[in-house]
Amino acid sequence: MAYSFHKDRSLYFSHQTLITKSYIIPFIENVIKIRPEMNVLEIGCAEAGVLKAFTDKGCTATGVDLSIGKLDIAREMMKNELNNGKITFINKNIYEEEFKKKLKNMFDIIILKDVIEHIFYQEKLISYLHTFLKPTAGYIFFAFPPWYMPFGGHQQMCDSNLSRTPYIHLLPTRLYKGLLKKFGEPEGRINSLLDMKSTMMTIEKFQRILKRQNYDILNKKHFLFNPIYKYKFNINPKEQYRLIQNISYLRNFVTTAVYYLAKPANSQ
Repeated sequence: MAYSFHKDRSLYFSHQTLITKSYIIPFIENVIKIRPEMNVLEIGCAEAGVLKAFTDKGCTATGVDLSIGKLDIAREMMKNELNNGKITFINKNIYEEEFKKKLKNMFDIIILKDVIEHIFYQEKLISYLHTFLKPTAGYIFFAFPPWYMPFGGHQQMCDSNLSRTPYIHLLPTRLYKGLLKKFGEPEGRINSLLDMKSTMMTIEKFQRILKRQNYDILNKKHFLFNPIYKYKFNINPKEQYRLIQNISYLRNFVTTAVYYLAKPANSQ
């Protein structure tokens, strides 16, 4: 059956805050110090647990998500920050002209954590992100599970025992869909999981997109054990072995998470 923490949104919020304070912020601070005057944008912020870690450091945050339900939870969890003007939530498509005009050149840091692998037009999004960065000093943090890793298809969200079955997302689409139906997964979840097969993000694909869109990679880290596993499963994070990191494609099968910090090559 599905893991209980996926349905406990308060616990999920807490996990996201802890992982950001313990691993994401230190990873970013290997390059740039997080300062109280910074503006931080998270695209796909969900309940805003990640942004909580930044507002706790004095930053001003903006969270964007298309799910009204998740933003309602975020507003409740971040009530004090909302009242103090430290965070704003927006339920809009970032490609809307109104959104672009309002937030253009505004942010020091953009966060995309476990988001890019869900996006259909990934290169379009990455090429567009610089619009919201401050022209002379803006950074983008990416984190995602490579597609070929044991649960890269997000099947852990299933209600059935398939939630604990690794690599089944790599089956041919027709066979995978049939298996999901046989185990009684609802149609909406089946469609969502099948969408993931069309957006599959690998390490190689991601790095190629950054290169084509003229981004510099300032820091990267590949994990054998995703840092979030510390809070979900009591498994300590472990960086991927250097030998594996250097073997293209193979590394995707045994790397459970990657972190990247990038910036437009023409910015200072």
